[in-house]
Amino acid sequence: MPHATAAKPPSGHRRLRWWTELPLLAVVYALYSAGRLLVREDIPGAVEHGLTILRIEKALFLNAEHPLNRLLTAHPVLGVPADFAYASLHYVVTPAVLVWLFRRRSAAYRAARTWLMSSTLLGLAGFTLLPTCPPRLLDARHGFVDTMAQYSSYGWWGTGASAPRGLSGMTNQYAAMPSLHVGWALWCGVLLWRHGRHPLVRAAGVAYPLITVLVVMGTANHYFLDAVAGAAVMGVGALLTRPVMRVADRVKDRLRAFSTPVTEPVTPAESPIVSDGCKTSAGERIPGQRTTSADSDHAATGAAAGAASDDAPAAAR
Repeated sequence: MPHATAAKPPSGHRRLRWWTELPLLAVVYALYSAGRLLVREDIPGAVEHGLTILRIEKALFLNAEHPLNRLLTAHPVLGVPADFAYASLHYVVTPAVLVWLFRRRSAAYRAARTWLMSSTLLGLAGFTLLPTCPPRLLDARHGFVDTMAQYSSYGWWGTGASAPRGLSGMTNQYAAMPSLHVGWALWCGVLLWRHGRHPLVRAAGVAYPLITVLVVMGTANHYFLDAVAGAAVMGVGALLTRPVMRVADRVKDRLRAFSTPVTEPVTPAESPIVSDGCKTSAGERIPGQRTTSADSDHAATGAAAGAASDDAPAAAR
C-alpha cells in the first residue's frame, strides 16, 4: 500500500521567516526614502500647491490647523510632547505593530505587511506627482509657526521637521501630500482594533490615529486634507492587498518552478519471471504453483491418454 504524502500547502499559506521578511521591509523602506530624496523639489510649485489646499480648506470651513498651531505654540507643555510624538512614534509604533503581528497574529501578518507596503508606494507616487509645501514652511504672513523649530532645544531635531539636527538635507521637506504619518497611524489603529484582545489595546487603536491627526496639524507639518489623503491612500492600498498577494504568489511559483531542476521519471522495475531459465514440458507444474480445476481435468485427461498408448503396444505383442 503506498504511503500517503502530505499535501503541499497553498502559496498564500507558506510559513514566513523573519530573515526573509526583514530584508524585504528594509528594501521597501529604502525605496521609499530614496524616492523622497530623488524627487526634484519644485519649491515654487510646492508652495502654490500648499496655498491651494489652504484656500480649499477655508472655503469648506475646514481650517483647523491655525487654532491647533496657536495652541501648541502658546503652551510648551502641549507643544513639546506633540513634537516628540511627531518625530518618533511614526518610526517606533509601526515597526512594533509589525513585529507583534508576526509573532502573535501570524495568520494576519502577510496581508497586513502587503497592505502597508502597497500604500507606502502609493504615497511615494503622491509625493512625486504633487510636491506640497507644509504649513510651517509658508511665509509667516499666513499665520503658521514651526513648532519643531520653536522647541528644537528639547529634542534631537532642528529646522528640518523630524530629521536629526544638521541632517535636514537628508529629507524632502516638500513631501506633505499625502500624510503617511496619518496613513501609517491608521494602519496601526485598524490592526490593533481588529486583532487586539485587551480593551486597552483596542482603545489605543482608536486613539493613536486621532492623536496623530491633531499632532500633524498642530505642529504645522500637514494640512487637514493631507491627513484625508493619507487615509485615502491606505484605503486604496487595502483594496489592492489581495490582488498584489495573488500576483506575488504567481511570480514566486514561476520562479520556483524555473529554478527547480527537472528529473527523469523513474520507471518501476519489471516483475521477475519465476521460470526464467527453467524449461518445463507441457503440462508440468512448477512446484508451489496453484492450479485451477480446468488445469486438473486437462492433466488427468492427458495422463489417461498416455496410459492408453502404453497399453496398445502391449496388446499387440
